[in-house]
Amino acid sequence: MPRRLPTSVLFCCDFNAVRSPMAEGIMKKIFGQRIYVQSAGVRSDLGIDGYAVAVCQEIDVELSRHRSRAMHEMHNLGDDLASFELIVALSPAAQKTASEHTRLFSLDLEYWPVLDPTGMSERRDIQMTYFRQTRDQIHQKIIDRFGGEPS
Repeated sequence: MPRRLPTSVLFCCDFNAVRSPMAEGIMKKIFGQRIYVQSAGVRSDLGIDGYAVAVCQEIDVELSRHRSRAMHEMHNLGDDLASFELIVALSPAAQKTASEHTRLFSLDLEYWPVLDPTGMSERRDIQMTYFRQTRDQIHQKIIDRFGGEPS
C-alpha cells in the first residue's frame, strides 16, 4: 500500500552509474517536480552506464546527461544528506554507507534489494535483458512504495 509522499528522496547504489540513476530518472518521470529527487553512489568513479541509458530511453527516461556523484561529495555539490526526507539504498554497500553518514539525522532509510545487471553477459542482447529486468524492478518498487502515477 502506498504511503505518504516524501518531499525529497535520494536513491543510492554502489557507483551511481546504473541502479540509482535509473531510479532517479523513473521517479522524476512519474512525479515531475512534486518530489525533489537525486541519486548518489558509495563511489563515483564510473560514468553512467550505456546500457542503463539505452533501456531507460525505451521508456522515455533520459539518462545520457547524468553525472555520477558519491554520497560524500553531495555537500560540496549543493545537497546535504540530512536534507533528504527519505534515502532509498539499492545495494547493501549503499545501505551501509547511507546508514553511517546519516545515523545522527532524523530521516527515513529504506533498503530495496535490486538486481545489479552489470557484467551478466558479454552478449549485448542478453545484457540488455538484465538491464531491462533491473529497470522494471525499480519501476515496480517505485509504484508499490509511492503509489504510481499521480492524477
